[in-house]
Amino acid sequence: MKKLILLTLLLGTIYSFGQRKKLETKFISDKIEIDGKINESVWQTAPIAGDFITFEPDNGKPIPENKKTEVRVLYDNDAIYIAAIMNDENPEKILREITQRDDFGTSDVFGVFINGFNDGQQDFQFFVNAADGQADCITTDTNGEDYSWDAVWRSKAVITDKGWNVEMRIPYAALRFSAEKKQTWGLNFFREVRRDRFKYTWNFIDSKLGTFTQQTGILEGIENIKPPTRLFLLPYSSFYVDANSRQKTVGTLKGGLDVKYGINDAFTLDMILIPDFGQTKFDDQILNLGPFEQQFNENRPFFTEGTDLFSKGNLVYSRRIGGNPTNSPSVGTNEVLLENPANVSLINAFKVSGRTKNGLGVGILNAVTQKTSATIANTVTGETRRELLEPLANYNVLVLDQRFRKNSSVSFVNTNVTRNGSFRDGNVTALVWDLNTKKNTYNLSGDFKYSHVNEGATKTGINSQLNFAETSGKFRYGIGGDVMSKDFDNNDLGINFETNYYSVYGNASYRILNPTKYFNSFNTRINAYTQFQKETGKIQSSNINYQVNSNTKKNHYIGFGFDANPVETYDYYEPRAADRFVIRPTRIGGFIYISTNYNNPFAFDFNPSFSVFDEAGRKSYGFSLGPRYRFNDKLSLNYNFNFSRQNNNKGFIDSVNEDQNAATPNTIVFANRNVVTYANTLSGKYSLNSQMTFNIALRHYWSYAENKNALTLGNDGRLNPNNTYNANKNSSFYSWNADLSYNWWFAPGSQVSVLYRNNAGKFDRSINKEFTNNVTALLNNDALNHVFSISVRYFIDANQVAKRL
Repeated sequence: MKKLILLTLLLGTIYSFGQRKKLETKFISDKIEIDGKINESVWQTAPIAGDFITFEPDNGKPIPENKKTEVRVLYDNDAIYIAAIMNDENPEKILREITQRDDFGTSDVFGVFINGFNDGQQDFQFFVNAADGQADCITTDTNGEDYSWDAVWRSKAVITDKGWNVEMRIPYAALRFSAEKKQTWGLNFFREVRRDRFKYTWNFIDSKLGTFTQQTGILEGIENIKPPTRLFLLPYSSFYVDANSRQKTVGTLKGGLDVKYGINDAFTLDMILIPDFGQTKFDDQILNLGPFEQQFNENRPFFTEGTDLFSKGNLVYSRRIGGNPTNSPSVGTNEVLLENPANVSLINAFKVSGRTKNGLGVGILNAVTQKTSATIANTVTGETRRELLEPLANYNVLVLDQRFRKNSSVSFVNTNVTRNGSFRDGNVTALVWDLNTKKNTYNLSGDFKYSHVNEGATKTGINSQLNFAETSGKFRYGIGGDVMSKDFDNNDLGINFETNYYSVYGNASYRILNPTKYFNSFNTRINAYTQFQKETGKIQSSNINYQVNSNTKKNHYIGFGFDANPVETYDYYEPRAADRFVIRPTRIGGFIYISTNYNNPFAFDFNPSFSVFDEAGRKSYGFSLGPRYRFNDKLSLNYNFNFSRQNNNKGFIDSVNEDQNAATPNTIVFANRNVVTYANTLSGKYSLNSQMTFNIALRHYWSYAENKNALTLGNDGRLNPNNTYNANKNSSFYSWNADLSYNWWFAPGSQVSVLYRNNAGKFDRSINKEFTNNVTALLNNDALNHVFSISVRYFIDANQVAKRL
């Protein structure tokens, strides 16, 4: 009899896992105070969402009784309300680190995932941690979580003698749903018990499947609500004080307006007028010895928030907008540069994005940058002239993304850059597909891209790739290939380094889906990649690597890996000349990483690595060490030290044109060199509460390349001794950045930011190996640039203003 009961319970549990849970909500006219107490009588009339199921690490196991979780949902004409009661047998052990917005910290977390169209395509996720902090994001299976998206909503978390509670009010203006009389929404609830690193969801999410957003439950009962007019205004005012030893201290007052308007239930217009990005994070510049430009992260909110559609086809590198000028100034005899702008200013920008009920996503991004010129003075006559570096330019992106069967899509993407006058114009068009089987077990993805550049003469090129993968279960694999023609060029609005090749690649992996005796999670993966030069068929790149990643029962992350370049390869980029190449030797290397449990007050990351080349004396090694300490729930500091050394590295340093009639340099000079890099970073925060935080970010970087002897690149790709070249091409670059900031969210969506920043940098051909000197040389008034700024941004909801009026 007992066996029959157990079998019945097991079958019932399995059956419930395969079904989408349903929750009924009800309309209210009573006022609910968002205080976390959940003491209004109307809450007791709402149905309960319970019986949570483990998502990680023991996928599919019911939540323990001592962690019982109950959630209720109510709604009125303006918003949806959520109340969550989360039991915990040890309330005093609930982790609750105070952090700034969108940072969970070391805290327990509760979240609600809402899909107003119930189409499995996109979730709006809202989180509250046990320290009363908020986080929100937009999630898709293709692009993951986008925390740059911010909504305006209210919440309150409180610790009780039985666990902790959360109350939330999410206005309809923060969501997307149709205008139908009767609503059916996708819904899921999430809970993380941080001290155990266990995650639970209301509707079961099967980790064997390659999807997250399609495994939600259903919310029913919402009727006769109308999508509100979504008109949000964000006026701002900023004051900057700039100072350095080379110019008089000046103060600048700026003001502007950001606008967000809901065109209809699906589409939103975002617009910035008179942009101000003065308080964005600094770039981590490096000593770049390679043939390609350094790629920087995008830190400007407008270009990071809600841009999942614009990532289709990987064609948009938004740092091009307002980046470096296209041309460099030409300085003649007896002339000097008085002003040489490093960046082009943005005049304004807007984007329209959204998705219809039938699954058609539309994205339009447009930006205009201003005319930029350098000022050049004649030292003899005293006359000055202006030279145009970048004309008035328009940047445009169009994306049409049709989703079907909730898990597949085909997209059309076009990027266009039009510059005034005879300057270069660029256009790229792409067809992108991402196809999954109905059960999300297999995936076929790829694209076809075509570029057209007009720079006096017309240049066209293509780039295409195709991938096939198994995306479910313990064992998974993938294979693919791509091809790129010599003249493919998407660098007007994108970024691309290598061209004129075709490649093949594959991978295989294994993972555990439930914890074992020693591991909460464990996965291993092998990858292989080979790239061929398209005309000659020579191997440009060849790599095979093996990795192991694990999370122990004590929540320490440990992994290791090996990688190798098993054959000599032909590098067509390092010589910086057409149709020339250098032969790279075979190589083998490896790494280890250890990341101890961040729940502990003290934790650290350690990551040593090495590589050995099939070349006399050539090797590289390095490590990163990152201790962190959480003094209490308000104060924490993180330090990171990175060191790397490359012995007998071979790299380009110069081109010599000994034959003045030759179209290309006939002598390409390399150096046998040692490259050493040190990077120190320190970050920390002190949070007064979840709305008010002080932050510090410091970085010192020093890297040098010391040339031992010169080498000449032969036509056969081999390097030969060069005993005549004696120019000093040593390189030493060191930089300093410091940010001290205070942020106060004084009202929903409204913020005061105070920032003090100083920075300095220097490139030198002489190398001073006294480390302290390379620090102190930057920390003086002659080297440092100082910026002090105060910015106030105020969120205005037109609906609330209209109601008050």
